Amino acid sequence: MARIAGVELPSGKRVEIGLTYIYGIGRTRAKKILAKAKVDEGVKVKDLSEDEVLRIQQVIQAEGMVEGDLRREVAMNIKRLIEIGSYRGIRHRRGLPVRGQRTHTNARARKGPRRQAVAGKKKAAKK
Repeated sequence: MARIAGVELPSGKRVEIGLTYIYGIGRTRAKKILAKAKVDEGVKVKDLSEDEVLRIQQVIQAEGMVEGDLRREVAMNIKRLIEIGSYRGIRHRRGLPVRGQRTHTNARARKGPRRQAVAGKKKAAKK
């Protein structure tokens, strides 16, 4: 198993797909990284040589942030929005959709499960 940017890449998958297990790297960025490192994207992770792994690591470090640094920056951006009290920050704080989606229906992933009405609740008893 190759370890790149603190992530164990799955050995049975192609390198192009394996790189997507690293936070901040998708298919397009993985292809660009492999092209710069001069590694064939069809090769399986287990078949990579140490030299190829080193070249991939160097390209990733030169390209920009991934994994912990990127997660930290995203968290800091969200924290900044919350602190300044912007509309987006308020939506983050309340756990509601941030990018203008409707919430009358849908948005269950962001809002969580529906709150059901309590079954045994009755109105105040008449005297």
